[in-house]
Amino acid sequence: MPGSTFKNIREKPLAADESERINNLICAFNPVLKTEKNVTLISSDKKPFIVKEDVALESQTIKHWLEDKCNDDNDEKIILPNVDSVTLKLIIKYCKKHVANREGISSSSAGDEKLRKWDKDFIELDIVTLIKLINAANFMNIKSLLDLACRRVADMMREKTPEEIRKIFNIKNDFTPEEEEEVRRANPWAFD
Repeated sequence: MPGSTFKNIREKPLAADESERINNLICAFNPVLKTEKNVTLISSDKKPFIVKEDVALESQTIKHWLEDKCNDDNDEKIILPNVDSVTLKLIIKYCKKHVANREGISSSSAGDEKLRKWDKDFIELDIVTLIKLINAANFMNIKSLLDLACRRVADMMREKTPEEIRKIFNIKNDFTPEEEEEVRRANPWAFD
């Protein structure tokens, strides 16, 4: 039918569920038409953070929760009992940067290099904050952030003596000198 439109072809109006299904399909294939959903993340100290859904979906835990919930509310509220507000703010900053990098034109090698530099600067944190970030990234299942933070801890320990590591992580040596000597004899490879 040359010159006819979708409207002309349909003789009767679409049923509500049919119209919604078609709209969902159109939006799925055209990101410009997608409506921005917000997700409210509530920290363990009860502070709310409103973020775009694509930022929240960096967390596999949140992604699965939203999929299981199947709710069409425009503003989901998710309580994160294991993540304080300071740590959650850092996580949101990290996720926003990574989403923007993926969506931006900067998916070139220069853009990737900028992101690596940004990550390197971002992860320069004190040990207490870093450990909280590792626990939160693990709980929220944000693999790239967990890997980045764990790599930073490994770098902090590289080429350090056990005593230096104890000092960095504020670990008390509860071995007696005899126990320590026994461990050294049993595992000489660890002290080379």
